[in-house]
Amino acid sequence: MKTPLNRFKQALQQGQAQIGFWMSLAHAEAAEICALAGFDWLVVDGEHATQDLRSIQTQLQILNAYPHSHAVVRPPVGDTALIKQYLDLGTTTLLVPMVDTPAQAAQLVQACRYPQADGQGGVRGMAGARASRWGHLEDYFTAANAQICLLVQVETLLGLANLDAIASTPGVDGVFLGPADLSAAMGHVGQPSHPAVKAAIEDGIQRILKAGKAPGVIATEPALAQHYLDCGALFVAVGVDAQVLMRQSRDLAGLFKGRSRD
Repeated sequence: MKTPLNRFKQALQQGQAQIGFWMSLAHAEAAEICALAGFDWLVVDGEHATQDLRSIQTQLQILNAYPHSHAVVRPPVGDTALIKQYLDLGTTTLLVPMVDTPAQAAQLVQACRYPQADGQGGVRGMAGARASRWGHLEDYFTAANAQICLLVQVETLLGLANLDAIASTPGVDGVFLGPADLSAAMGHVGQPSHPAVKAAIEDGIQRILKAGKAPGVIATEPALAQHYLDCGALFVAVGVDAQVLMRQSRDLAGLFKGRSRD
């Protein structure tokens, strides 16, 4: 059995826009519901959600049963040892938060790759475990490097200043511009769609495209999400599970209880 092609990575390389959804509830049944919705990619969030390795593994197992929705896993930090564990669970696409320098980006590339005889590999520890489907993927150790997709998040002023160099780092497949943290860094806390933040993201998308990489962003307002797609963003998350549940349940209660739906 051969290592499967990472079709999400392939789609980004071919310039095919991918529509995603954020999963923060850290629950197996919620993950299955999201997997059936029809999104191209789903974030298993390990930065702000109540996740551990076992809960992430469970969600990966569920998402693998619905392969039309690709699992993108976000660790809490770009730590080499933690990345090794996430990849050994079978993660094929990582979204790493708070990447501020090209040196950080290069370290993440190394963490995602096994050593190779040509010297172009990295420092990932040699143990496939679940990632190699318990040894059934006979070529995993030689094929994995090409199938891992590394997405890095730029969400600070330092990151923006270094965006060109970060995006140009060999082995980085895409750069995600984080509106929430970026808005705070720019002095517009809680205003991810502020005109200044929007302008920075528009400019960032063009800089990432110029570097030959895939730009990404999250925008839960449909018009803004479409705007970023029109600007050239290639992986755009258009909603968050907890927000959808909160808003829909609040609005339904308000409909029958006479409460404000503002």
